[in-house]
Amino acid sequence: MDIVRRGYVPQDLVEFGPKYREAMGRAAQEVGYLVNRGYDIKPASTFVGNHYMLSERQRLALARIISPDGMIAKRLESEIPKTEPPAQVLIDGFNLIVTLEVALSGSLLIEGMDGTFRDLAGLRGTYRIVDKTELAVDAMLRYMDQAGIRRARIFLDQPVSNSGRLRQLIRERSAGYKVQADAELRPDVDRSLYGCEAVVTSDAIILNNCASWFNMGRWIIEALVPEAWVYRLE
Repeated sequence: MDIVRRGYVPQDLVEFGPKYREAMGRAAQEVGYLVNRGYDIKPASTFVGNHYMLSERQRLALARIISPDGMIAKRLESEIPKTEPPAQVLIDGFNLIVTLEVALSGSLLIEGMDGTFRDLAGLRGTYRIVDKTELAVDAMLRYMDQAGIRRARIFLDQPVSNSGRLRQLIRERSAGYKVQADAELRPDVDRSLYGCEAVVTSDAIILNNCASWFNMGRWIIEALVPEAWVYRLE
């Protein structure tokens, strides 16, 4: 299998480096001001991004980092502490596995205001298994074993290409771990997780609509991929 760096864009080294640190910080403050006064995040990040001449990828990063203060407070209130891992989790499968693949590739991750790590891979319904996929699945399973999580239901979006192959891989790899993990194909993973407890995702819409969530993606990366590149606003 060819070596693939999931989510790698060479220009990220410049656009998320020292040269744009000040501009990104100012833009973030202004986008935050607007969204806290009722503006939608996408037009707000576009408007401010135009002013600071930011790239499309920089604007996307701001949109994924920033949320209104009320939403952040709600997410933090419903977050399960790292020190109290739940016995069972419901995992937004593609969301978590792609983020882990990006981390393992040394590609850019961003830290959201809610403390989640997000990627900018932008697969949009297309997915293929790469050399980092098995490593990502093993990292997920290994962390759950170490944390004492006994059961995991991993939801995969059925319309996404190769979802069936990923389900089979997860089932095969889980045989070597203590956690009882199974992967399920769902037509609409987002809605399947609305109102649920102990959800694992960094998707803002799901976080706003679930009953509680566990920031497992971040904890896996910090524990098992400490060299990951995580961009943080200052």
